[in-house]
Amino acid sequence: MTDTVVHGMPRWSLAVPPLALVVLLLSWGRDLGAVLLILVCAGLGAAVIAAVHHAEVVAHRVGEPFGTLILALAVTIIEVALIVTLMASGGDKASSLARDTVFAAVMITCNGILGLSLVVGSLRHGTQEFRVRASNSALAVMTALVTLSLVLPTFTTSAPGPQFSTAQLAFAGVTSLVMYGVFVFVQTIRHRDYFLPVLSSTPEVRRHRDLEDAPATVVEEDDDEEHASAPSTKVALISLGLLFVCLISVVGLAKTVSPKLESAVESAGAPLAVVGVVIALLVLLPETVAAVRAALRNRLQTSVNLALGSALASIGLTIPAIAIASIWLSGPLVLGLGGKEMVLFALTVVTSMLTLATGRATLLQGAVHLMVFSAFLFLAVSP
Repeated sequence: MTDTVVHGMPRWSLAVPPLALVVLLLSWGRDLGAVLLILVCAGLGAAVIAAVHHAEVVAHRVGEPFGTLILALAVTIIEVALIVTLMASGGDKASSLARDTVFAAVMITCNGILGLSLVVGSLRHGTQEFRVRASNSALAVMTALVTLSLVLPTFTTSAPGPQFSTAQLAFAGVTSLVMYGVFVFVQTIRHRDYFLPVLSSTPEVRRHRDLEDAPATVVEEDDDEEHASAPSTKVALISLGLLFVCLISVVGLAKTVSPKLESAVESAGAPLAVVGVVIALLVLLPETVAAVRAALRNRLQTSVNLALGSALASIGLTIPAIAIASIWLSGPLVLGLGGKEMVLFALTVVTSMLTLATGRATLLQGAVHLMVFSAFLFLAVSP
């Protein structure tokens, strides 16, 4: 142990989670003044950084793809709790909050996180490689989930408006949970090798690759983390506990600043859907930072796992949870997407199919995804 490391972890990583929780307790239920608002924003940023650090510690201990799955599941579970809480207290004004937040999460992960990872990774390493089978299977499940849960309600006729009837909502919740459960089984047990990072392109590895024309050259990457000793079980458990503390703080602080966001949105005359977009952006900050850091280390498969896995977790867990919560939630539950959102989703699916079809990605593909994401943000503010 040194002055900066305790139990194999930096002191700041141990101090930030409880401090962020203290800031959350101090600010919860209060009207944020200028000083408290700055403190909340600082605590939010610090909690995000600490969450990424502890997620990487856990990931190093359990190995991929379990590490990215833990982060995606943890963030999504707390995101679901936040959505249900806001819907319970928001009344009819929050009837479309679940739809707006889930769709925003899909656009953020499939265009924002993926595009940013491709751009920063290609700027440092040039062409990056990933596994086609893993990416395409995740994209197929994500497309089916969004279509069955968010597109179909616009066209069903059993309930008025873009809503499911009770039976339809139950069916959507069950199918979402089944598809996500099967995906997790395939990712972690049946075909776990599909989701492991591409470490090299040597002839031995090529036998397990998806592309027959993969170049037989070694991919330059930062192997410091790969060769470092895995943390002990004790350290990993401490990091897992602190990860959940960080994520609770991130979501709680995001909820704390949401009234200020709603006031700003109303003052600007923007649609209330912007609130769902901002909430999704704040909640997905830890995964964004983790995906970008993985891309910088030339581990694009980890970035893809985080991006698509987060989208799957957001839909596959939110829809069943909302279906159960609707039993006691009052007011309508609007799930169906509008025409503009369906066009953006279709563009995202087509673009992602073309990006993930070859197993290689360049700066161009990343820029395209970021432009689609920019269009989503612009049209959310100016529909």
